[in-house]
Amino acid sequence: MGEQPIFTTRAHVFQIDPSTKKNWMPASKQAVTVSYFYDSTRNSYRIISVDGAKVIINSTITPNMTFTKTSQKFGQWADSRANTVFGLGFSSEQQLTKFAEKFQEVKEAAKLARDKSQEKIETSSNHSQASSVNGTDDEKASHGPAEAHLKSENEKLKLALTQSASNVKKWEIELQTLRESNARLTAALQESAASVDQWKKQFSICRDENDRLRNKIEELEEQCNEINKEKERNAQLSKRLEALESEIQEKERELKDLRKQGEIIPQLMSECDFVTEKLEASERENQNLEDKVRSLRTDIEESKHRQRHLKMELKNFLEVLDGKIDDLHDFRRGLSKLGTEN
Repeated sequence: MGEQPIFTTRAHVFQIDPSTKKNWMPASKQAVTVSYFYDSTRNSYRIISVDGAKVIINSTITPNMTFTKTSQKFGQWADSRANTVFGLGFSSEQQLTKFAEKFQEVKEAAKLARDKSQEKIETSSNHSQASSVNGTDDEKASHGPAEAHLKSENEKLKLALTQSASNVKKWEIELQTLRESNARLTAALQESAASVDQWKKQFSICRDENDRLRNKIEELEEQCNEINKEKERNAQLSKRLEALESEIQEKERELKDLRKQGEIIPQLMSECDFVTEKLEASERENQNLEDKVRSLRTDIEESKHRQRHLKMELKNFLEVLDGKIDDLHDFRRGLSKLGTEN
């Protein structure tokens, strides 16, 4: 089956600075996938993380490893084979807790696998020694055709025991190397733990600086809002200025027209004087006409008075005339009567 992922999460990956053994260096620009892999053929566990085409974590878990939580969202472990310390920054405390629990579970599984491997080695060694002893007793008991076969088996077991002893020496050397590396990494881890307070102080300073920058950003945003308002006012003023400029141009055209009209004012003034003189002459003539009208009205009144007087006189005359006519009629009738009588 090969290696299979058994747990996957996402985190920011860091490695300890090899020169200072204190400062963390980011191994990824952003959060990447970090997975536990189990190799069934080798019975081993690894933590693997890949950023693009670059492998940033390839750590085989051994029983001697320890995962340490240094903050609510950050944890680390030392890898003696890679000669470094890995750090993971998670987005939440729950993710860190799950990763730490899985690390402890895998660590226990690796310990069981190592113990089983050592038991197999010890069993093989004991079996080789027992086979060697039994072979000697058989040689003493019987010297038949099986002697050659037993010697052959004995040689094979001796060879396996020699190889096993050689492997044990290699494992002891590797274990010593791992212990030395673990000691160095433990010292580095202690130095890293000692620098946690410094990191906390730096974090506090950065947080204060972040708050100050946030306040500064808010002030800048307020200033930007004021600038935007000022821009709007400037735009309104620009529009108003354009309107005023158009009004000024209109007034200038009107002024130009007035200046042209002003050029004909003297002529208009002379015409006005001429009209004024005519008006004055007309007023004088009007006054004379009014005087004449008043005189005519007086004459009319006098004429009316004379007419009334003449009417009265004519009426009196007519009355006298009527009397005379009546007298003539009477006289004519008298003459007629006289003529008839004669």
